[in-house]
Amino acid sequence: MIPAPFDYVRPDSLSAACAELAADEDAKALAGGQSLLPLLRLRLAYPSKLVDIGRLPGLNGVHDRGDHVFIGALATHDEVMRSPVVNAGAPLVALATARVADPAIRHRGTFGGSLAHADPAGDLPAVVLALDGVIVAASAQGEREIPAAEFFIDYLETSLRAGEILVGVKVPKLGEGWGFHYEKFHRTAQSWAIVGVAAAVRRANGSIAEARVALTNMGPTPVRARATEDALRGVELGDRVRQACEEAAEGTSPPADLHAQPDYRRHLARVLTHRAVRTAAGTP
Repeated sequence: MIPAPFDYVRPDSLSAACAELAADEDAKALAGGQSLLPLLRLRLAYPSKLVDIGRLPGLNGVHDRGDHVFIGALATHDEVMRSPVVNAGAPLVALATARVADPAIRHRGTFGGSLAHADPAGDLPAVVLALDGVIVAASAQGEREIPAAEFFIDYLETSLRAGEILVGVKVPKLGEGWGFHYEKFHRTAQSWAIVGVAAAVRRANGSIAEARVALTNMGPTPVRARATEDALRGVELGDRVRQACEEAAEGTSPPADLHAQPDYRRHLARVLTHRAVRTAAGTP
């Protein structure tokens, strides 16, 4: 299908790009285009203008900032997946990014674009939520930081304001003693997750001292499985872990579509959470 007509501009600075977006509430930022262009082709999005930020300086790269890893908005999935900085400081991000679609999309799609698109079936929003990441947005008024828990508002909706551009993400380093895993159930390698689970587990003295679990495609936004996180605290590895993971779907509102009904997604959430937590904890 042919997209609806739109204007196209390619600003040469971040301030000019913010001004273009602020002047037209129906304008959309374009980076890698792997999420936006399919919506245009299907006429599920009707932007009046595309503001191409794909070549703006200063928005790419991955940087070690001491207590956190900073991932530039224009860093591609492939760059993030292969980055020694990410693999050392935020391995869960690298694990999940490697599961995004296929190599062709990973070479074009951008980390920031995936978050700004805010598809609850996308892999990366849940990962950033699990790690208590912070989104950095810029506008004519300067930069502001948005905790991931406050960034995802609704289906394909974020707390970015008019004229703001996502410029990067701060991912805290969790330090020693943590294990990580991203578990995903999907029909094909290119498909969105029917359900995905991002898990980070810290073990101490043979028990789970702390766990972070976030779910993909279990509601209009990524969600933390708080009931499971609480139930896992202090639990020794064994049957009680499975029992704690049975609470993973509590408080979720999974969608119904051609691929799965809500009850099936709740079942998947419980099963995949158990797998992810056990793997993150280093238990086969």
